[in-house]
Amino acid sequence: MPLRPNGVGVLVLAGSSGRVDADRARLLASTGAVTESIQWFGGPAQRPAPFEVPLEVFQARIAALAAQADRVVVVGTSFGAEAALLVASVTPAVAAVAAFAPSHVVWAGVRPDGTQTSHWTSGGAPLPFVPLAEDWQPGSDPPAFVDHYRRSLAAVSPAQRLAATIAVERIPEVLLVAGGDDLVWPSVDAAQTITARRLAAGRHTEVVSLAGAGHRTILPGEPEVSGGMRMARGGTPDADRALGAMAWPAVHRLLTGAAAPTTG
Repeated sequence: MPLRPNGVGVLVLAGSSGRVDADRARLLASTGAVTESIQWFGGPAQRPAPFEVPLEVFQARIAALAAQADRVVVVGTSFGAEAALLVASVTPAVAAVAAFAPSHVVWAGVRPDGTQTSHWTSGGAPLPFVPLAEDWQPGSDPPAFVDHYRRSLAAVSPAQRLAATIAVERIPEVLLVAGGDDLVWPSVDAAQTITARRLAAGRHTEVVSLAGAGHRTILPGEPEVSGGMRMARGGTPDADRALGAMAWPAVHRLLTGAAAPTTG
């Protein structure tokens, strides 16, 4: 709990590592926001991997934050960014989202037996998703998955893609942070798609991007993150920190309740 709460509550969601993002939560709490990060799979009574995770897990924490804050912001990275955008699109209590390495669609989650299902459920039912192409093979070691996601998205029908698309136009404020050298998935492409969809609905989107940065943005004061699945993530520590420095003023605005830009 910050010494001087500013009326903002923040839910922080890490990605496929399944960890509690304590370092980011501490940094964001320095703005005066009441901040928490949760483990959303791999814990007791939770899914062992990121598949069929109930949106209600996040909505319960959002409701708890809303009870002690005037404004709730969800901050997510990678799979956590997908979750943040999705839950905000169906949860009116969320005022804003900061999505690092975002996705504009719901992706497949993989069960322990190798079969595919949705990353998320709502009311116990799996949500529509884009399946992963099963004939794809990595061309590098460690594997870079960005082409896998691009191929998978191109392989589905327009109707299937539309059903899996997140209704980002319902979210009042959105900040997207994406590295141009993201080798995990095409987050810059996703940011452009999200921006266009929101613009068509009359909503502004703030986008911060840097060509040489990768999948993991490092905000000022954060340590470099290690761990997670072995894969190529792109970028360099210097470029990832530079993107974080570029993004921090916009993050700070969201967490202090400052007005979002309306042009640009």
